[in-house]
Amino acid sequence: MKGLRKFFLTGIVVLLPLVVTIYVLVTTFRLMDGLLGGIIRVVVGHPLPGLGVLLTIGLVLLAGMVATNVIGKRLIAFMEHLVNRIPLVKSIYGATKQIIDAFSLQTSNAFQRVALVEYPRQGVYAVGFVTGNGMGEVQEKTAEEVINIFVPTTPNPTSGMLVLVPRKDVTFLEMSVEDGLKLIISGGVVTPKYNGQSQGNVLPHKDIA
Repeated sequence: MKGLRKFFLTGIVVLLPLVVTIYVLVTTFRLMDGLLGGIIRVVVGHPLPGLGVLLTIGLVLLAGMVATNVIGKRLIAFMEHLVNRIPLVKSIYGATKQIIDAFSLQTSNAFQRVALVEYPRQGVYAVGFVTGNGMGEVQEKTAEEVINIFVPTTPNPTSGMLVLVPRKDVTFLEMSVEDGLKLIISGGVVTPKYNGQSQGNVLPHKDIA
């Protein structure tokens, strides 16, 4: 029985990532195919599996091309202006856009570095992301220079806490932001490699804009 249990658990460990990957790919395919699948069925008269995916990808690429030129940017700005005038839609669209912008690869300065802070109390450390220097009223009314640290939740890093920590109490890590996200999403299971060559725990003021 012990041998069978060992084989069974090993089999789960081996197969589960593959099953999850296939499930995600199939679900994504069906979702993308279904976005325009109904229109294709009406026009052609019968479903064409896969064509909806191709058209959806083409639509996304077209939207990206339009959004990168001057006319497209003005059109999007006008659309957002209209959307922001609709009460319920405004809240949903605004919150979604803020989350996507925060974690988009195009937002190069959203997360600047990975850091350790003592949170929620001294002696307990949390992994967070540097988002900038404390500025304005916040900085004027604190006795020390503070740094904005976003401490995300696990396994969903889109929610979390913003803590303002004195610079001297922030320990900057050498891992990349991508590795930091992997560490948090995995709940600590995926640990980035570290070569032991520290670059120091103090960042020049200009590095955190």
